[in-house]
Amino acid sequence: MEENKSKVIEQEQVNDSVTEPEIVESGSENIENEQTDDNRDSQLNELTEKLAELQDRYLRLSAEFDNYRKRTLKERYELIKTAGEDILKDMLPVLDDFDRAMTVMNTSDSIDAFLEGTNLIYNKFKSILESKGLTEINPVGAEFDPDIHEAIAKIKGTDKQSGKIIDVTQKGYSLNEKIIRHPKVVIGE
Repeated sequence: MEENKSKVIEQEQVNDSVTEPEIVESGSENIENEQTDDNRDSQLNELTEKLAELQDRYLRLSAEFDNYRKRTLKERYELIKTAGEDILKDMLPVLDDFDRAMTVMNTSDSIDAFLEGTNLIYNKFKSILESKGLTEINPVGAEFDPDIHEAIAKIKGTDKQSGKIIDVTQKGYSLNEKIIRHPKVVIGE
């Protein structure tokens, strides 16, 4: 029995020796946990500040883009609204010439003066349009190209005229090398 008592006492001593370091270790864990919690809190605060800063930057950028979009829409609207202003200003002298021609036609009996005036007005009008980049498409004698020409009829012709344009019923025009009206043509068979 004494042997059992001594084993129990030894076991108690072993248990006491084990528990004391555990208490010390758990105390250091508490200190470490407190330091870790402080680190986490500071990191959380930093991340929260960064998030707030990024949200602010995002809102500012979004507002700036919205203002840019509105400004460009307004500029585009103004540009479209006044796009023809230059051409119309250049055409006003032609309109003045037509007014003078109408006055001459009503007061004069001379057809030659009226024809000469009308011819001058036509040439002036044509030169203004050409100065703005308008070019007449004259395809007579050329091969038919469905991308450029609009065929309205086919007529019998000579072998040389087969597949070629014989006549133009409506002139075509290009503006700065972009076709704005396709010529209507008659093709030979």
